[in-house]
Amino acid sequence: MPPRRRHELPPTAGLPLRPGDLRPGAPTLAAVIAAQLGTPPLQLECSGTACLLIALTTLSALQPTRRRVVVPAFTCPLVAIAVHAAGLELQLCDLRPGHHDMDPVALRAACDERTLAIIPTHLAGRVADVGDALAVARNVGARVIEDAAQALGARRDGGSVGMTGDIGFFSLAAGKGLSIYEGGLLLAREPELRERLARTAARIVPNRIGTEWRRCIELLGYAALYRPAGLRLAYGRPLRRALRRGDPVAAVGDDFPLTIPLHRVGRWRQDVGAHAAVRLPAFLDQLSAQAQRRLPRLRRIPGVRVLGDPPDAQGTWPFLLLLLPDRQHRDAALAQLWSSGYGVSRLFIHALPDYAYLEEMVAAQDVPQARDFAARSLTVSNSPWLDDEDFETICRTLEAVLA
Repeated sequence: MPPRRRHELPPTAGLPLRPGDLRPGAPTLAAVIAAQLGTPPLQLECSGTACLLIALTTLSALQPTRRRVVVPAFTCPLVAIAVHAAGLELQLCDLRPGHHDMDPVALRAACDERTLAIIPTHLAGRVADVGDALAVARNVGARVIEDAAQALGARRDGGSVGMTGDIGFFSLAAGKGLSIYEGGLLLAREPELRERLARTAARIVPNRIGTEWRRCIELLGYAALYRPAGLRLAYGRPLRRALRRGDPVAAVGDDFPLTIPLHRVGRWRQDVGAHAAVRLPAFLDQLSAQAQRRLPRLRRIPGVRVLGDPPDAQGTWPFLLLLLPDRQHRDAALAQLWSSGYGVSRLFIHALPDYAYLEEMVAAQDVPQARDFAARSLTVSNSPWLDDEDFETICRTLEAVLA
């Protein structure tokens, strides 16, 4: 077993905040990011989940007879919570074997005249096959919402993800590249749809000063502790406590509340994000270069498969998503690395039907490929704080486990 690191590495590569980012006064955050991505105007909300709820509420008003939302069976539990909060019906779609994309055959079987929206997911910064989802949606009269929560800055055919479908959204949560602790950015291709999204938000999102003050305090804590010395307290200790009591769902933070907090983002947090966003393109380039250096080393390990992008896409690299041959080898690797401070973790613990706390909103369903993906996957941080020596320790551990 590798020695435990003195300082904790994060499981994802977030952009560290600097003291100068905390000063008030800056261009509008949504405008800064839209200019960087080359997208139409973006709509800032309090979380990526809030963005999804606003999108679903808007589409439901446009097509009230359609109630089904098709999602990958392996995705963030917050997606299921948002669908339920919108008063809609969740329809799961199994994955392609050994891949995060929805299976084309299963997707066509899941969609019909009752389908309101399909939600392809750019998982772990990897670019999804939105084109297939769009073809299916157009055939049945549905819409496509791109879940790009983990892919701010990813591109396909030179354009930002989120622009192929009808609606897209990004997350600004803690550790997800650019962060204002909690936040989200919503976009739509059609001007009329953008106006409808804005009207929906104005109608359902309240101005809760107390909630925003709490987020400001949490953002200050994030600015102070999102570094290796502080992460042992903020991330490492809670992680190890959860693992000791046998609660992997809590260990990765999959235990979400069943209600979605809605409030308006205050000006100061927007200023912090706008100041930090100036460094975001260079930071994403740094992460991409580091990933490209390290991917060949991982791919030389027999039994390791690293998820990548289609030839016409350039994803982001908050972490590296790996598949091991089976659950036993994956669990053996995690037993040595998960609690040792090297930034090795899991993405989501289960396929959606297997979260006990979601049983009221996710119907039981046979989704073998999603369950296989959950059983064999692990993540390796791509943080710049993970130096070459630590990365080699991870690789040697994987080699020993798989041997």
